[in-house]
Parts: sequence; structure tokens; C-alpha cells
Amino acid sequence: MTPAPEWLTRLATRADVGDHPWFAQHPAPPQGARSSAVLVLFGPGPDGRTDVVLTERAHTLRSHPGQVSFPGGRTDPGDDGPVGTALREAQEEVGLAPEGVEVLAAYPALHLAPSGSAVTPVLGWWPRPVPVGVVDTAEVARVDRVAVEDLLDPRHRFTAVFGPYRGPGFEVDGLFVWGFTAMLLDTLLDLAGLTRPWDQGLERPLPDRVRSPWMRGAEDHLDPREIEDAP
Repeated sequence: MTPAPEWLTRLATRADVGDHPWFAQHPAPPQGARSSAVLVLFGPGPDGRTDVVLTERAHTLRSHPGQVSFPGGRTDPGDDGPVGTALREAQEEVGLAPEGVEVLAAYPALHLAPSGSAVTPVLGWWPRPVPVGVVDTAEVARVDRVAVEDLLDPRHRFTAVFGPYRGPGFEVDGLFVWGFTAMLLDTLLDLAGLTRPWDQGLERPLPDRVRSPWMRGAEDHLDPREIEDAP
């Protein structure tokens, strides 16, 4: 079994994650929001580099088709808190065995106002990865383990742009990562002390393949808050 890298164990024990501006600006309300959780799962890749599990949503979905996200979803009544939700959803989406995951931390829930959701990021380590893949093609089109080193490469980083929206973006192996997923990656990698300088002035528009139907032709009339909860 491979132990978690030092930067990840250090990140898991930080008590100030909720003080980061992005977390501080999106606190979950005491009640009324729909509870959800995502699993941010790191593990030792086949090439020896640490990677993270990402999924590409099915292109036939009405909500956020073709967009990249972490395994996760809404809480079911039988779930054992946010950790239970994240592990169950990962099992349903990519075939991950929950017992193979070392849960390192559950961070403060983030409020995504447009969808009325409170999403808890659950940080995990996969000491002995096994094959994972698409379980339900109606929900997921692709499952990838993306090397952290590739995400940090300045050549793969840019500012994703859609109308008035501006946010961090990544593109690796054809996966265009933006919205909530990119913000969470950007925040956690920065808190882990891994971020390398990159050209934040480099802007790239969202490609059509990651736009929901309602987004096409609407970018000049949007409030950025309307799309801040994109996966």
C-alpha cells in the first residue's frame, strides 16, 4: 500500500480551509439548502505520479452535459453524512469500492445558490487503486485519473470565460475543467502549496461541448452567479 504524499496529509490537517476566500464567500446556510457531497480522490498513478479521479458527465444530460466533475451527488436519507454520500456516489458512478478509500477530511460545505445546494468536499486517498470506469452511460461518459503534475503544468492552465464569468480552468487529455470543479481544484492545490505561476491573463471561452443548452446564445445576458455552480 502506498502512503499519502506529505502535501496531502498536510492539506488534510489544515484547520483554516474554511478561511480561504472562496470558502468564506460561499458558506452554506443553516437550513434550506439541498445537501450534496463530492469525493476528491487522490491516489498513486500507474506511472508513479499522484493523480485525481475526474468524470465527464454524459453529453445527453439536460444539466451540465459533457462537463467535468468529481464523483458525487445529492445526499440520500440512508447516507452516513457527507462522507457516506461521497463514497456511495463514487461507487455508483465509477465502480469505486468504498472500503478502499482512506477518508482524510471533510471540508466546510459550499453554498451554490443557483441550484440551492450545499456541497461538502470530501478529501480521500486511494492507497491501492483498482480499475474504475463508467457504470451508467446515461450519467457518465468518461472516467479519468489525471496526474496532479499535469494539472499544475502552466501550459494546461487558463482563465475560463463565459459572458461575464471568469474562473480558473484546466485542460488535460481533452478534459476541459471549469466552474465548481476547477475552483475546488485550484483552491485545494493552492492550499497544499503546489501551485506554480501561470498566466492568469490567458482567457479561453467555454467550448460548445461543455455548455448546457440554455447557455448557448445567452452569454451576453448573464449574471456570473447564475453559472457559478457548474461542475
